[in-house]
Amino acid sequence: MLNSRLLKTKLGLTTAVLALSAGFAPMAAASSNPDLEARIAALEAMIAELRQEVAAGQATDAVQVERVEQIEARVAAAAAVPASAGESGFMAGNTRITMGGFVDADYHVTELSDGDFAPTSIARDFYIPGATPIGGSGDSRVDNDFTAKGTRFFFATSTPTDNGDIRGRLEFDFLGSPGGNERVSNSYNPRLRAAWLQYGNWRMGQDWSTFQNTGAIPESASFLVASDGMVFVRQAQLRYTSGNWQVALENPDTTITPFGGGARIDGGDGAIPDLVVRYNQSGDFGSFSIAGLARNLTYEGGATDDSTFGWGLSASGRINLGEGSDLRFSLSGGEGMGRYIGLNAANGAVMDGNGGIEAIPSFGGLVALRQDLGEGRRFNVGYSHLEIDNDVALSGSAATASVYSGFANYMVTLAPGITAGAELLIGERELESGASGTISRATFSTKYTF
Repeated sequence: MLNSRLLKTKLGLTTAVLALSAGFAPMAAASSNPDLEARIAALEAMIAELRQEVAAGQATDAVQVERVEQIEARVAAAAAVPASAGESGFMAGNTRITMGGFVDADYHVTELSDGDFAPTSIARDFYIPGATPIGGSGDSRVDNDFTAKGTRFFFATSTPTDNGDIRGRLEFDFLGSPGGNERVSNSYNPRLRAAWLQYGNWRMGQDWSTFQNTGAIPESASFLVASDGMVFVRQAQLRYTSGNWQVALENPDTTITPFGGGARIDGGDGAIPDLVVRYNQSGDFGSFSIAGLARNLTYEGGATDDSTFGWGLSASGRINLGEGSDLRFSLSGGEGMGRYIGLNAANGAVMDGNGGIEAIPSFGGLVALRQDLGEGRRFNVGYSHLEIDNDVALSGSAATASVYSGFANYMVTLAPGITAGAELLIGERELESGASGTISRATFSTKYTF
């Protein structure tokens, strides 16, 4: 009877092992899963030890039965573990799909010196330097905005092939939604953030521009701070990565200032993509990137049909200061960078009045300190600035000449995945005429990351 139970236990062990292994069969690293191997080894050791005791006559029938029951219980527990244990997401055919994101609730108190934001303006949700009003009533205006539009979710995929995994990502939030209002339901449409696939060294689709270093973005209680001198762009591209080097062809859309000033004109995409070349280096010190941008700025419309060359250089990174603290920085300059920096506070080119366009020079950067205070608490402080060298004879005196801001925030992790923060931002936008407007904003936020 005892031998029969031992045989059943061994069969149960085999079943448990197969059940555990089945969840990892599509994965190349299945056989190296440490948790699976530990469970199997422990069960095999128990059976081997019991066999030795039985053969040596060192265990009574009662003890043997008790040991077999213990093994059977272990086998049952092992078999009950879900097939995907140790791996996130779920399988759809031979593709593993994972989902994540965060729920973000923000409360903004904003004071503007020269006007107000439109009721549906995205500038109500986060700091956009070029949107700060100038030349309004001259009376200070205070607005309160409650919003959850920063909430974000994504789907990521991984499909194994003979030549390596194909990876993909689809990401949404609700900022800048053209739908919804605050009257009753606050129903907002999802906004596409990222949609790309990666195969080998190639990435195709919409992603952060290769000209941007996301590691230099300061931590914020809002969606974004220090954007004045920050390179910040997501767009469609084709990127090749080899070691520390990256080369990309990206969306070439040109933004243009009309001759004499006025509302921004979209010059279109032209025939030549923007070219970005970037070098990355990382180590115990932190990370560092140098990037170059080459653009063919174009416009066709009315009496203007012309193109001109634009370029930009950027150096950015994060320096580790130890114990969770770091210094983040970015420095960029060029002619025709336009929408790549300062959330399009400056355009890429200006019309010259003779049927041509000229690239607009700009120079900016940011620096931010993150100081870890222990126990999930940290303090961030930073400054960001962008200078635009307009030819006033072409752009007019109403063109933005500079934008800058400073911020400070206190962030605390309340529980795993839950962060609360309070932040103060003060910024200013100045025109070529010398007129200016200021923004002061206090933000209180809670975020649950899953």
